[in-house]
Amino acid sequence: MSRGPPSHRARADAIPIARHRGTIQVAAHGQENLFDFTIVSSLPVAFVRVSYCARIHAPVAEIFHDFPETLIRLGRIALHDAISRELWLRSRHGSWRFFRLMENYLVELGRDGLPLPGEIPAGLQPVGEEG
Repeated sequence: MSRGPPSHRARADAIPIARHRGTIQVAAHGQENLFDFTIVSSLPVAFVRVSYCARIHAPVAEIFHDFPETLIRLGRIALHDAISRELWLRSRHGSWRFFRLMENYLVELGRDGLPLPGEIPAGLQPVGEEG
């Protein structure tokens, strides 16, 4: 579960990973931001939100339920084949996990942005609606 605002260290550590996937554009930081940066290469364009995760090895379903505000923000970005809405999580020890937000579930990704083999979608309720 995230504690407080996304770690500046996690965001800084995410930039070199993102550069391996394409050109990055960092968003100016603000409370209303839906994402921290974009990755532009071949399609899809990735809108990425980075956060700290104390339980980095939690099941995907728990991740889905532990980051509701972040997922609601990402869920406000249009769902389209040309867009990837991604949540990147970093532990205090520097371990990473990467997820793509679909309509109402998460798919775990590798560092390359591709779904992990045999990945089973997790999530039980629609994202993007507060309530």
